[in-house]
Amino acid sequence: MGEHCGGGRTDALDYMQAMLGQLRTMALAERCEMLAYMIEMAYLEAGDIIRGDQPYRFERNGLNLDVRGKKRNRAS
Repeated sequence: MGEHCGGGRTDALDYMQAMLGQLRTMALAERCEMLAYMIEMAYLEAGDIIRGDQPYRFERNGLNLDVRGKKRNRAS
């Protein structure tokens, strides 16, 4: 994964979104509807982040973290 991050955040997210699209197709072919749905949600989330509609961070254990796991100020 590290080699994709060198090309920039958008390149890495584009790659992840492409892979998620393929995984969704595979899940549907195997009739795993719930898995396909969850993968599709991740696909849509990646698209939202690429477009800037979604922040590039999440909360875990009450800490506001960016995707790389660095602590961030809750106000940001």
